[in-house]
Amino acid sequence: MGKYFGTDGFRGEANVVLTVEHAFKVGRYLGWYFGQEHKARIVIGKDTRRSSYMFEYALAAGLTASGADAYLLHVTTTPSVSYVVRTEDFDCGIMISASHNPFYDNGIKVINGAGHKIEAEVEQEVEAYIDGEVEELPLATGESIGRTIDYAAGRNRYIGHLISVATRSFKDMRVGLDCSNGSASSIAKSVYDALGAKTFVINSEPDGTNINTNCGSTHIEILQQYAKDNKLDVAFAFDGDADRCIAVDENGSVVDGDLILYVCGKYLMEQGRLEGNTIVTTIMSNLGLYKACDKIGMKYEQTAVGDKYVYENMLQNGFVLGGEQSGHVIFSKHARTGDGILTSLMIMEVIMEKKMSLGKLTEEVQIYPQLLKNVRVTDKTVARENPAMKAAVDSVAAALGDDGRILVRESGTEPVIRVMVEAATDEICEKYVDQVIKVIEAEGLCAN
Repeated sequence: MGKYFGTDGFRGEANVVLTVEHAFKVGRYLGWYFGQEHKARIVIGKDTRRSSYMFEYALAAGLTASGADAYLLHVTTTPSVSYVVRTEDFDCGIMISASHNPFYDNGIKVINGAGHKIEAEVEQEVEAYIDGEVEELPLATGESIGRTIDYAAGRNRYIGHLISVATRSFKDMRVGLDCSNGSASSIAKSVYDALGAKTFVINSEPDGTNINTNCGSTHIEILQQYAKDNKLDVAFAFDGDADRCIAVDENGSVVDGDLILYVCGKYLMEQGRLEGNTIVTTIMSNLGLYKACDKIGMKYEQTAVGDKYVYENMLQNGFVLGGEQSGHVIFSKHARTGDGILTSLMIMEVIMEKKMSLGKLTEEVQIYPQLLKNVRVTDKTVARENPAMKAAVDSVAAALGDDGRILVRESGTEPVIRVMVEAATDEICEKYVDQVIKVIEAEGLCAN
């Protein structure tokens, strides 16, 4: 990871970590970088945070000052930016969002012309420009100065694309949508209404400060209760920029990314549409998913945590379905990134085509209790390589055998070691996580 850009863009508290000056310089560099041989066309989307407007204008000022034309999608989803970039011949796209973070954070995510996250080398060049390590870029003059263009039509085309994905009408289906007071507020209801669903929508009145606040995929308990109270057939919760989806079944039970991968993967495999009969998961996927896959002969790959790594594996091997427990699910036939609304539509396809409820479709998977605790350490690498800690982890792994697993990994952004155990009961998870943490403490690895 770079100095500013992590695995999911440049993110932090608005005007504290990520400032308006940063945004202007990102725009300046990208406008120049993509405009060296032709007039660059760059599309910008944003979520509903108050600071998103400030960053949108700063980015547009930087882009146009470097001679690029900036096309404004206004409030929209991250996957819609990816879709518009790759289908309408833009040089790159920029999404202003901090995803599931609180409203006072924000972020800048750059998407390349193919609809993927921008290459790390380009991010490094942007960082060097921000830090003044390269010579100042020329300012456009005269007719070369760029312009901003209202491009709400691009978002509308994306809505049309989503509607076209559905295989049949959702008539008579009672569907709930929790829009997290974020990007999905401007898109999700339109899609479901067009497909004939009886749509029940909550948390779709953004005010700039209520994005992700006690709502959406990170507070799924709100939708669970709403689904039960309104006797919904199925419900879907999105995060701030709508690249995640967590579902709730007809019983009010949570259907996370692992269960979504199972339901959609099994359906695609039955249809002969699951390349290599393989889904791509991360190392954090639940043991119960893997055991269920083994029973039906569905294969799986494991990657590091992050939808970026999931997609890299899919691209390299030609796989069509992958994702994370958190609800980032990628259907590569239709999208290059996680797309929460698309994911909900693919789940609806399985429900409608198989004429089965979501609860029935997931009952074959026994999700194992999982406990994750973070330990702040003075040095992640030293802690990870400590012999006593490694021995403690090996001891737990041996004790769990095939009935559980332990995973110890470093945080990508903090001086933290994450200790996770899956086992048959919560008590077993607690016992073994604490056992390893005690060794970390005894070895003097913890930060004061």
